[in-house]
Amino acid sequence: MSRKIEAAIDVIVHSTEDASRIIQSLADVLGLDPDGIAIHHTKGYFGNPITVLGYRLARSQAAEFVKRLMGLVSGEQLDTLASQIPERTADSRFHMRLDKQELVRGVVAVSDDGAVKIGIQTPVYCKNDTVKIFSEILGV
Repeated sequence: MSRKIEAAIDVIVHSTEDASRIIQSLADVLGLDPDGIAIHHTKGYFGNPITVLGYRLARSQAAEFVKRLMGLVSGEQLDTLASQIPERTADSRFHMRLDKQELVRGVVAVSDDGAVKIGIQTPVYCKNDTVKIFSEILGV
């Protein structure tokens, strides 16, 4: 993959959850370096403490992450993602979410309301090329 590619991974961690366990799952399952994480503490709508874990990957790191991620997604979910590329893409960024609880169990499960947000970005200069470009990046 010779495209310029970037990946952003953001995870919402509530105060009732163990952030270190989630970080370890991100490392074990998705291969993300625990030392490369940005941790942001904030408050929820009702004043409850929330931690946001963030990763930003570029170039070869991002390409390796996407390749690993797509290798872990089930064939059925991969087909669904491929068919939804137009709906999941905005401003040259492909959006998807993973189920956080499944990830902690070691399973990669795509979920529209999952707490693990993933954005994969590459320049798309012609909107008609979006499906072709992201199909190539995602390996579908």
